[in-house]
Amino acid sequence: MRRATHGDAISAARVLLRVPGRRREWVLARMLREAGRADRRVQATGRAHPLWGDGSLMAAALRRQPVSEPSLDDAGYCLCLSLVFFALAWRAR
Repeated sequence: MRRATHGDAISAARVLLRVPGRRREWVLARMLREAGRADRRVQATGRAHPLWGDGSLMAAALRRQPVSEPSLDDAGYCLCLSLVFFALAWRAR
């Protein structure tokens, strides 16, 4: 997966917000896998993956039609953001 940016985290959290709480970790893990596979394809062929894009988490997330970005006083959104940040931190260690 390409190096994650703030935009990647926001996009993934916006997807997770529309997913039932019990499935969020699964959906996030799937987006991370898709981004990783897409990145490997880009590195091997120089072309984006037809479904998962350029290897960024944002590309894997945006194909899932995320909700509009809510403000940070939305507790559910903050929980989704924290889940994404935790997963990214876990992968970076």
